[in-house]
Amino acid sequence: MIEVPHGFVQGSVTDRIDWTENEFSLMINAPIEPYIAGQFTKLGLLNDSGEWVRRAYSLVNSPHHKAGHQQMEFLFITADEGELSPRLQLLKKGDPVYVAKTPSGFMTLAEIPDNMSDLWLLSTGSAIGPFLSILDELETASRFEEIVLVHAVRTEAELVYQSKIAQMIDRYKGKLRYIPIVSREQCDGILQGRIPDLLLSGVLTETAQVALKEENSFFYICGNPDMVKDTSNALNKLGYSKNLRRKAGNFSSENYW
Repeated sequence: MIEVPHGFVQGSVTDRIDWTENEFSLMINAPIEPYIAGQFTKLGLLNDSGEWVRRAYSLVNSPHHKAGHQQMEFLFITADEGELSPRLQLLKKGDPVYVAKTPSGFMTLAEIPDNMSDLWLLSTGSAIGPFLSILDELETASRFEEIVLVHAVRTEAELVYQSKIAQMIDRYKGKLRYIPIVSREQCDGILQGRIPDLLLSGVLTETAQVALKEENSFFYICGNPDMVKDTSNALNKLGYSKNLRRKAGNFSSENYW
């Protein structure tokens, strides 16, 4: 009999998608509490020594999707040195997985100041996940005038959820722009480079055809720590300030490991 860690509940894998050799999505059903789009929860498995390994992962799906909030979707990139992601990659339909019952996180619509009308979602790798959850919310479409989803990856094969993004673009009726960026390949019609550099050079805004406005542009930055730090510095150079509880600003971030 497995003793489940405090605060965790047992769930099971209901489906999976393999995008590349080391990038995949798992659909997991578990009796967790309601969550807000953009939040994360923890997943856990036992290692070979019988010890629990737990890591936080963002939810890809809206909590309001038709299957309900207890049917969750997560996006992973396996890290060779990782303790949990290689084990998650071995899971198949029907396998048990343990999920923290109470999701958390502040990268949500409620944290964005009311005066912001343009939303920039800047992501690398699997960090696009929480932004897809946010974009699935009806409030996002009604609240913002312009929305730019930026996804930077190493190879074109890592540009995941293409059909889902295409459906969102259609549903947003011109409000949503999607800008893929690939760093290690040259691909027709796709930007090459790093998000902070493309911001500072003006290439990102030129491609989006959305002007930056200090009074109503807001940025969520999510991805690897170097990108988050460098993009935050780039925004500071452009005259934007970090959003704080005590003082409203233009950007907020979440490191993805």
